[in-house]
Amino acid sequence: MQIVEVQDKKTAKEFLRLPVRLYKNEPNWIRPLDKDIEGVFDPNVNKYFRHGKCTRWILKNERGEVIGRIAAFVNDRTAKKNNDQPTGGVGFFECINDQKAANLLFDTGKKWLVEQGMEGMDGPVNFGDRDNWWGLLIDGFDLEPNYQCNYNFSYYIDLFENYGFQIYFKQFTFGRPVQGPLGERLYEKAEIANKDPEYNFRHIEKKKLGKYVEDFRTVYNEAWAHFPGVAEMTPLQAKAIIKKMKPIMDEKIMWFGYHKDKPVGFYINIPELNQIFKYVNGKLNLIGKLKFLYHKIMRTNTKMIGLVFGISPAHQGKGVDGALIMATRAMVQDTYTRYRHLEMNWIGDFNPKMIAVVNQIGGDIIKTHHTYRYLFDRSKKFERMPVRH
Repeated sequence: MQIVEVQDKKTAKEFLRLPVRLYKNEPNWIRPLDKDIEGVFDPNVNKYFRHGKCTRWILKNERGEVIGRIAAFVNDRTAKKNNDQPTGGVGFFECINDQKAANLLFDTGKKWLVEQGMEGMDGPVNFGDRDNWWGLLIDGFDLEPNYQCNYNFSYYIDLFENYGFQIYFKQFTFGRPVQGPLGERLYEKAEIANKDPEYNFRHIEKKKLGKYVEDFRTVYNEAWAHFPGVAEMTPLQAKAIIKKMKPIMDEKIMWFGYHKDKPVGFYINIPELNQIFKYVNGKLNLIGKLKFLYHKIMRTNTKMIGLVFGISPAHQGKGVDGALIMATRAMVQDTYTRYRHLEMNWIGDFNPKMIAVVNQIGGDIIKTHHTYRYLFDRSKKFERMPVRH
């Protein structure tokens, strides 16, 4: 077997084409957009190159056929944050069902990370935001993956764990119908916040999108940047995130909470794009764009995704979470009924407060992903992501 670093158009194309061959008989797999994958590795597109680096490889067998791929990353902002050792990451792993092949891919990523001064690696992760391409699918193989979420063969679990990766944390996806009652506790919390005239809750307006860039960044940093491995969001990153969402955002399902006009919470939902992108076969060329436009006009996507939820710590316990959720409920259940299903992505097992909120919204765990960690010093004690109370 031969490891080849991706350094030209030919190997980049082989990197993209491997999963198309591997998953050709998997009915629930949806081919990611080529431009989304390539964008991760393009310094002109991915702003994480400003404070990190990455590379990728393909693996060929004796006949020259590509049988595996992997990428490795270092994010300087999170490598040492709340870690006992500098930690990088590997991701975009695909491989035939062969432990020796998988081990060679993992060893290649490990070797490169050691050269960058790392002492551990998380995987499979992304050289970018946590809500994209993060975690190995453990259950929910009978369901289609959501946009930019990992879908993989079940045998990948053995490939990772046999190598020595251990569960660092679990990520749950909850699902439920949009219609139907929510937990009584949410109604009670919403009533508390709504009685305070200094709070107000409203969905975004596209014509005022610039305002929400800083509002989003403010709440995100206050609510999330204290978690291990989560870097503080810069104004440039916030602008890029909102700009990326703009073509597909539905302003009626993106809500903010304010206290004296200061942003203190958000509940961001988006339409589930894979319900459209599954028709374009990874290509957003002219034909792909026409197909996208057609399905967008026809409202093919009937699922909404709970993308991110956050409350500034100073306003937690004051009913803000309940008020945001109930405001969204009134919109999607009573006056704007285009969505039939809701999935809430990326609920970490280290965040019991968020799990409690999701349980009040209702629904069941329909997918689980594992983020694994591998310590290069095999004698060092392994510790899972600490629970945040």
